[in-house]
Amino acid sequence: MREIGHFIDGKQVKGTSGRHGDVFNPNTGEVQAKVALAKHSEVEHAIAVAEAVQPAWAAVNPQRRARVMMKFLELAQKEFDSLARLLSSEHGKTLVDARGDIQRGLEVVEFACGIPHLLKGEYTEGAGPNIDLYSMHQPLGVVAGITPFNFPAMIPLWKCAPALACGNAYILKPSERDPSVPMRLAELFIEAGLPPGVLNVVNGDREAVDTLLTDPRVKAVGFVGSSAIAEYVYATAAANGKRVQCFGGAKNQMIIMPDADMDQAVDALIGAGYGSAGERCMAVSVAVPVGNKTADILLEKLVPRVEGLKIGPSTDPQADYGPMITRAHLDKVKSYVDLGVEEGAKLLVDGRGFKMQGYESGNFMGGCLFDQVTPQMRIYKEEIFGPVLSVVRAKDYEEAVRLPSEHDYGNGVAIFTRDGDAARNFVSRVEVGMVGVNFAIPVPLSYYTFGGWKRSGFGDLNQHGPDSIRFYTRTKTVTARWPSGVKEGAEFVIPTMR
Repeated sequence: MREIGHFIDGKQVKGTSGRHGDVFNPNTGEVQAKVALAKHSEVEHAIAVAEAVQPAWAAVNPQRRARVMMKFLELAQKEFDSLARLLSSEHGKTLVDARGDIQRGLEVVEFACGIPHLLKGEYTEGAGPNIDLYSMHQPLGVVAGITPFNFPAMIPLWKCAPALACGNAYILKPSERDPSVPMRLAELFIEAGLPPGVLNVVNGDREAVDTLLTDPRVKAVGFVGSSAIAEYVYATAAANGKRVQCFGGAKNQMIIMPDADMDQAVDALIGAGYGSAGERCMAVSVAVPVGNKTADILLEKLVPRVEGLKIGPSTDPQADYGPMITRAHLDKVKSYVDLGVEEGAKLLVDGRGFKMQGYESGNFMGGCLFDQVTPQMRIYKEEIFGPVLSVVRAKDYEEAVRLPSEHDYGNGVAIFTRDGDAARNFVSRVEVGMVGVNFAIPVPLSYYTFGGWKRSGFGDLNQHGPDSIRFYTRTKTVTARWPSGVKEGAEFVIPTMR
């Protein structure tokens, strides 16, 4: 049985806690590896290693830190296919989806290659009599990231690449469900020239997390996961004096206006609702057709598409999506479908009984589609994180704007329409952090920031883009005056520029 330990001080090390978690093959349900779960002292050791080497890394000039990012990109491209296979084997997403996971992560590394420009401060000569004013951006020190199972390459890279480029040392605590890709990425950073100890990976559960949240040497924490845990991480880390950015759950809605291109809308719903078996924080899980006529036309086209979804093992190049991460998660998603039926929603397509021939013990589930879902139902209120799409019929445009705006989550939303005025009005008014216009999954590119509102995001700064540089640095402002030989005497009032 393969054993996965930790990555500390530039090398893989065995766990010493005596506790392990199971890493499953989602296609078969079998345990394929054991991952060590770090104890308090192991995490403390990783922090101590990072703290010792961080000052020297911060002293490396930004251009040379950028070269490490560039070399990492080169190495990752060479291993792109093997990384995708490794990711797919532990997560269960199809190979093409795994490649997308890696690619979106590498795009943030590409953004981080511009760190010499991104770290430039401001300078004003002659701000006052013989006074110059300037600012600089300095790293925080040791920072940490706690990342989820659903994007085992993308989100760790979103977190660590900007942090490292800014001159910080980084402790990554990835999901214990699919830890192998983060471990390999750490090795590639070392091969790219990152000094040992600047990036460490500790695998673990709550004991490892709580150590990162409470240790005073860790200056900032980033998290992605469920909203309940995001709120806990945010509150605990903030109470311990840390800078925190936490991203939680979602219930992304797609508004379909009567004038929308219905074929385009159906294609978008199929891909965004069922891709990666719905295990995406940006998955569309609620379709909101405006008017009953629009809903009927939409469902006439949508039902056969859901019924025709091709589910297969993650290695099947023809599969639309593969298995879910674990049996426990599969059972949870099925229980939500049971709940929806109990709540009175109309189940138009039922994928609960799907079995994959030859993979009967795998974590497979067919697509499910509900109609007549109301905002009072739990299947509307709560994140299901599976291949389940709910249709909520809005009587008019105003209700369609109100539904996502009043939801507890505010991660992403989309509107499909040919009316530019309606789209512009929607974008301006909707209370959601990321908005798509005829674009179902509005994930911004790496040089913009990613983040949701309300219970989808805790903290003031978002992931990647300019916000990531602000999050991983402190601004120091310097006011300098050089004596000109004229003695002005003591000043007893607050300095001004008059």
